[in-house]
Amino acid sequence: MTAISEQSSSNPAGFVGLYRRIIKLPEHIPFSLIQLAARVAVAHVFWQSAQSKLASWPVTLQLFANEYNLPFIDPSIAAPLATTAELTGSVLVFLGLFSRLAAVMLLGVVSVIQIFVYPENWAEHLLWASLLLLVLTRGAGVFSLDHVAERALSASRK
Repeated sequence: MTAISEQSSSNPAGFVGLYRRIIKLPEHIPFSLIQLAARVAVAHVFWQSAQSKLASWPVTLQLFANEYNLPFIDPSIAAPLATTAELTGSVLVFLGLFSRLAAVMLLGVVSVIQIFVYPENWAEHLLWASLLLLVLTRGAGVFSLDHVAERALSASRK
């Protein structure tokens, strides 16, 4: 009798069993796909931001001078720095090349935006930071140039 009760508790039949199997389906999604999706999503945000800055550089300089009001840094220096960080960081994160370093750089951009520019947009900034923290803490994943480089370096050491 105990074997039957052990079997039914570990693999229940009916609706409960079906429900448990369904809610466990996402566990079969490869983590590398989640890493890739996070990288593409956050890279897109910063790529678009950089493109809009480049589309009208005089407007960008005006925004940095009048609206963004970053302390301790001249707008004529801040604008190219931010644009370069967004362009470089988005490309590196997208490719998964030096992705952890790029994630740190973009987390710096997010921090500046959150603290000094648009603190009321904290939910959006938290979303970006979460994706970047995933890349920082878990790496770029299998579908990345970091992974290719790591495998090549491992093979050359043997």
